[in-house]
Amino acid sequence: QVQLVESGGGLVQAGGSLRLSCAPSGSILSINAMGWYRQVPGKQRELVAFTTSRGSTDYADAVKGRFTISRDNAKNTVYLQMNSLKPEDTAVYYCNADRITVVGGTGTYTYLDVWGQGTLVTVSS
Repeated sequence: QVQLVESGGGLVQAGGSLRLSCAPSGSILSINAMGWYRQVPGKQRELVAFTTSRGSTDYADAVKGRFTISRDNAKNTVYLQMNSLKPEDTAVYYCNADRITVVGGTGTYTYLDVWGQGTLVTVSS
């Protein structure tokens, strides 16, 4: 079983910055697209940003110009740099990979739609 592990959440004042990181466990052979989503209580989970394996990126309108998604393919890690944070950015942020292939004991295994456990970002006004 493969897991995505997020880190970097916390409490920050409005206007501040945070950087989230997400990396999978296990012997990773390849990862396709990766993205960051966020969710607040009572609302649906929404896409914040994603990046393809080739490095193409896209962002939700609410974060364009403030957030930057990047990935280090050598480390199989995706980052979300969040600048100029606003109270409305407060949410649990989740990392997602749409397809991860790992090397197992008897071959390779592919996992689809893999999620992290979430990391809380709180922006105070």
